[in-house]
Amino acid sequence: MSNSHYDWKDGPAKLQQHSVAKHNLLRSYLAAYFPTLISSPHQDELRLTIVDGFAGGGAYHHNVTGEFLLGSPFICLKAAEEAEARINHSERIKKVRFNVDYFFVEKDRNAANYLTKTISEQGFGSRVSKDIHLIQGDFNSHADNIIEHVRKKTPRSGRSIFILDQYGYAKVPMPLLAKIFQTLPRSEVILTFNVDSFNSYASDKSGRSPLEGIGLPNIFQGKSLQEIKNSERDWRAYIQSQLYPHIVRSAGSRFHTPFFIRSTQGHGDFWLLHLSMHQKARDVMTEVHWEHSNTFIHYGGEGLDMFKIGYITSADERFTQQGSLGYTFDDDARKRTEEKLHLEIPRLIYADEDGQSFETFHATTCNDSPATSRIKKTVLSSLAKQGEIEIISPDGRHKTSANQIKDEDRILPPRQRKLFS
Repeated sequence: MSNSHYDWKDGPAKLQQHSVAKHNLLRSYLAAYFPTLISSPHQDELRLTIVDGFAGGGAYHHNVTGEFLLGSPFICLKAAEEAEARINHSERIKKVRFNVDYFFVEKDRNAANYLTKTISEQGFGSRVSKDIHLIQGDFNSHADNIIEHVRKKTPRSGRSIFILDQYGYAKVPMPLLAKIFQTLPRSEVILTFNVDSFNSYASDKSGRSPLEGIGLPNIFQGKSLQEIKNSERDWRAYIQSQLYPHIVRSAGSRFHTPFFIRSTQGHGDFWLLHLSMHQKARDVMTEVHWEHSNTFIHYGGEGLDMFKIGYITSADERFTQQGSLGYTFDDDARKRTEEKLHLEIPRLIYADEDGQSFETFHATTCNDSPATSRIKKTVLSSLAKQGEIEIISPDGRHKTSANQIKDEDRILPPRQRKLFS
């Protein structure tokens, strides 16, 4: 997380609260993510590479409280240690060895030197050049070598997490993200954008947009952020709905979450995108957003089409009353989400007499909804009990319990259908 905004020349840099929020999300995500990689009681090794492309100096003082805080490299290292101890401390007969490589890349020389110092002070010095690789340089310049290392370490899966916490918006070009996902089938990227940097998206005199430099078209058609604010009532929703699909198409990831980090003023200054190739990773990240409900915010809708601008700018009185706050992943947001899904899911299921598996249903709807698989299962259970749908296992058993719904279970219109409008 390095930029001229941070300074490690004379000691730990100052850290703002929105960056603490990013660190808390990363910590929670890794804690939930590691257990999902242990797929079998007979598994004895976990192979993974974690890449922090903007690692910073590794140590901070909170800009308000003065508290000493460790940065993302140590969150990654400690999360793996804790997960390995927790998994192997259970009643598991076969222990799992965590075979994890870490690449911490930092362009700023002062920050890189301070990270090396902090790595040693925190007791990880003996691992440098073994499983911990410290690189002083630009991430984009070293990305190809890192991708090749991951490919050789895990030839079939390319299992890896790339943490690309850029301070601005233009440090990571879209072709590089596309290469990561094309080369490494089980890779994930946690990417941040500074929303205020969108001011520079306005076309220059030549008509070229700075967006072209990172592989995106001029989707704002030459407008500045201020012009968008003046003309679009829900400008953050507009940015999400316009930029988000272009990023995911350019990157080539199959699954994504695109929510804002709330600042102390209640506005989303930073946009955090999680890009992955597997719906389970997407679901874990969305669960973390709900876990940190006071930290993350979404400026779209609550149903299966959260970026439908027609809904966002509608006269929905409930939304209008809280439109300046957005969707904050709290109890009210969950209630509204469940209400919307109760209406939308039957329409979707009734469109196909043959129904679909829960796995297919969730995979084809998760990217456009803030709902997790757990929330969807809760709604499906309620609908099944009401006779609005049927949930049938491969062996023909009918299910109505959310906890019993499995990926292979089929969701079908009821054989004796109720009138539905």
